[in-house]
Amino acid sequence: MGAERLSVVVTRRLPEVVETRMTELFDVTLRESDTPMSREELVAAMQDTDVLVPTITDTIDGGLIGQAGDRLKLIANYGAGFDHIDVATARQRGILVSNTPGVVTEDTADMAMALIIGVTRKIPQGAAVMSSGKWEGWSPTGHLGGRIAGRRLGILGMGRIGQAVARRAAAFGMQVHYHNRRRLRPEVESELQATYWESLDQMLTRMDVISVNCPHTPSTFHLLSARRLKLLKPSAVIVNTSRGEVIDENALTRMLRAGEIAGAGLDVFDKTQKLNPRLYELPNVLLTPHMGSATEEGRVEMGEKVLINIKTFADGHRPPDQVVPAML
Repeated sequence: MGAERLSVVVTRRLPEVVETRMTELFDVTLRESDTPMSREELVAAMQDTDVLVPTITDTIDGGLIGQAGDRLKLIANYGAGFDHIDVATARQRGILVSNTPGVVTEDTADMAMALIIGVTRKIPQGAAVMSSGKWEGWSPTGHLGGRIAGRRLGILGMGRIGQAVARRAAAFGMQVHYHNRRRLRPEVESELQATYWESLDQMLTRMDVISVNCPHTPSTFHLLSARRLKLLKPSAVIVNTSRGEVIDENALTRMLRAGEIAGAGLDVFDKTQKLNPRLYELPNVLLTPHMGSATEEGRVEMGEKVLINIKTFADGHRPPDQVVPAML
């Protein structure tokens, strides 16, 4: 590509330091407002640029990719997840896709533990009483939650984030169990003090807390179906910092309302449907607005990964974080 600067379109506002560095390196079109692009704006952007930098709020499906111009050769996603991008169609069009793995591992694991503690210790209920001004003082039987230590934690998905959650949970005295497509190496299991379950159903029936940490793929869509949710103990708590589509959200809401599950902490929601408004009404649910990666450090590091992927591509090499078929 010689000395000619790549044309790059960024679909959302990024940390200022990231936008400044992009401007120094490439011919960049930045987003003026922090709102998602419309489909029409995405089409226009993809018709006349070399690189698109989307985020999880942008649905880059096959129809959209089919309207991309011949210049578009890289979709450098700002985020680790890529289920919002039709990677197969992009490959057919000769468009590479990259992501930003590993950056948000510790931040997301922190959020998972925060939700586990928040729901189990009923922190939202206590905070609501304080903010209402109705607290009448300490009571021996007031706001009783549960002890974290000694509880069985079942981790669904034992990748980077799942393992980071396991380390934190072990430090809190929890008993760590997990279900994964592939069993971890014995030395890793030993380090994490983790027990493997080949059968997800069998694990679910025995756990006190479930943490969802697997990606959203066609095989994990509603992996926690209504049938599987019914396997949980009525005293069980479920937290999700991965993707909302892994859980049947409507079934979960019904069971929480009926007291068939003790509580839930949800940082992500099913984008294939509107958020069930009844979730807002439940006192045993802690909802956070997709904050798993929301640290200043994490968001800047994500931007740095995007920069490296684009710069490597501009230098005539494959991006180090290219999404390959084996990851789909």
